Amino acid sequence: MERDQNYMRMALEMAKTTVGQTNPNPSVAAVVVRNHQVVGLGVHVKAGEPHAEVHALKMAGEKAKGADIYVTLEPCSHYGKTPPCAQAVIDAGIKRAVIASNDPNPKVSGRGIELMKQSGIEVVAGILQKEADELNTDFFHFIQKKRPYVRLKTAISMDGKIATSTGESQWITGEDARKDGHMYRHQSAAILVGVNTVLMDNPKLTTRLEGGGKQPVRVILDTHLRTPPAAQLIADNSAPTWIFTGAQVADEKIDAFPSKSHVEVIKLETEQIEIEDVLKVLGERNMTSLLVEGGATIADAFVRSGNVDEVVIYMAPMVIGGKEALTSVAGKGISSLKSVEEFEFTSTEMVGKDIKITAVKREGH
Repeated sequence: MERDQNYMRMALEMAKTTVGQTNPNPSVAAVVVRNHQVVGLGVHVKAGEPHAEVHALKMAGEKAKGADIYVTLEPCSHYGKTPPCAQAVIDAGIKRAVIASNDPNPKVSGRGIELMKQSGIEVVAGILQKEADELNTDFFHFIQKKRPYVRLKTAISMDGKIATSTGESQWITGEDARKDGHMYRHQSAAILVGVNTVLMDNPKLTTRLEGGGKQPVRVILDTHLRTPPAAQLIADNSAPTWIFTGAQVADEKIDAFPSKSHVEVIKLETEQIEIEDVLKVLGERNMTSLLVEGGATIADAFVRSGNVDEVVIYMAPMVIGGKEALTSVAGKGISSLKSVEEFEFTSTEMVGKDIKITAVKREGH
């Protein structure tokens, strides 16, 4: 068991390096071991490219015969953009397969395992499953619910303010917290703000990590299409920009909007933008995760819709005060405590001078 855990831990560490870049696929890694020696390593790098098992088996070559393979997710059993990995494991002559997570898709879950068992391969499942499941939280949620996993991220003072009474907000948290926040951008399929954030801050919503980073699709909720044509989200083409509007926006106004290959205006069927409708469209477009960075009004809309799966809070060691100072979730709020969804704190840690708090929605809520 300890040996299996050690090799699986090696695979998990490899898989962690690809979180966010394999959308809409999960992050997966594989390790091939023969006679207590690692003979093959592989990770799935990008959707449409070979899966982790294929890379690892190719590296192992003839040494894969009679070897063990450690995979962080059950090998697929169906033909998609790539052939089934379970069959590749069988064809390579693997003797024993150790798996962390089962395939979350109920239509295919267990089929890869069964296929390997029928071919005489010894299969051991559930090794470091908790760690492996957490690695692909977004993907599992997307497969099961057909909509992106929603993270609400905010930076607040100790008294819950996101800005002073005059609207000053840059910067409440320190540089370390802001860098950590950019990692969430790198790992997310899409990032969302409201039009007021565009009008007030004119952000790019790009990932700015040392050495670069993956750029998420930029989503703007803009009921009346007030986004300025000169906004950085329109001028900057480093990532797609999708603007959701209400049904009352005239087609002529949309047609007159700057025609750029990375910009798309999506008109919904209702006059007011409904969060459920936005998430449905994003799900149909294979956005497995959504980072909500909008202001207090956007945060309120997501909270009231019941579609926040995780909250990430960076708390700065300061007290701003003031009745007029903005809080992280404004708007109407929820009127009854019975209707308030419960979250469970999963971690608290220091990030520079600030505290980072993470909480996830409780099961059944």
